[in-house]
Amino acid sequence: PPAPPGAPPPRPTATPTPQHPLMVEWLRQQDFPASEIIIEEQLANGANYFRYYVSYRSEGLKIYALLTIPFGEKPATGWPVVVFNHGFIPPDIYRTTERYIAYVDGFATNGYIVLRSDYRGHDRSEGEATGAYGHPGYVVDVLNAVSAMAAYPDADPNRIGMWGHSMGGYITLRAMVVDPRIKAGVIWAGVVGPYPNLFNRPNFDLLATPSATGRGRWRFELVQQFGTPDENPAFWASISTTSYLPDLSGPVQLHHGTNDADVPYSVSELLYGQMVEIGEPVEFYGYPGDDHNLSIAFSLVMQRSIQFFDRYVKASMP
Repeated sequence: PPAPPGAPPPRPTATPTPQHPLMVEWLRQQDFPASEIIIEEQLANGANYFRYYVSYRSEGLKIYALLTIPFGEKPATGWPVVVFNHGFIPPDIYRTTERYIAYVDGFATNGYIVLRSDYRGHDRSEGEATGAYGHPGYVVDVLNAVSAMAAYPDADPNRIGMWGHSMGGYITLRAMVVDPRIKAGVIWAGVVGPYPNLFNRPNFDLLATPSATGRGRWRFELVQQFGTPDENPAFWASISTTSYLPDLSGPVQLHHGTNDADVPYSVSELLYGQMVEIGEPVEFYGYPGDDHNLSIAFSLVMQRSIQFFDRYVKASMP
């Protein structure tokens, strides 16, 4: 029988296609060993927290990050953690200490360790900036960040949450169907649709030859290798996080502005409907007239995000 509106697609089973690194099952087969967080430089303090420029390892690459640690005596089990996944910023202009300052500050001032990874190829991080949607590298970097934080002496390995904006929302949702240590996720204006929905843009031709810059080459190559979503729905389901929503490691809170010019509001609506349909814990807040950065309602969105993490991360017990 046809699936009800808003229901996720059927769970993927073994497909006849070869293993591909975008498959969720491929990610689950990888190891994410803990590495030591190395303090590279101490930065100016925040209002009630230390700030550090740090590094950790991911697939042999040295990945840099911004780390904040609250002032004061750490709790007996360690501080709760927010692993913070930034959205798309051209990797060649991305800088660790710029952008998302107020976002990091919101969580850091409220008693959380915050780790914001500079994904591979960003600023001084080693490796190639591959983009998030055609290569698993950024998700791997973040899952290795979770492992590094779980082993960090000041952090509580049983109280780790994850936050993501835009592309970082894609990374957050994906990490949560792979890693059971992530207690809750908060996603602002996230790219959270199933893979075929990533192509739903005006005048977009899935079969078009990639531009001279190579942008979109991964789409072209996937279609060449596996066929279109209509021709091979099993493959496209196997790389879509939304096929694995029953496996989410914790509750999710979604925020989206109706005037978002970068990521359609309908993407968050669709995910919310799918999660409600299968009984997964989810909250969804829409913001009339707000933009991709939720700049109009920023204070309210941050307040709701902190309250959500306080409930599902800070107050959670092993």
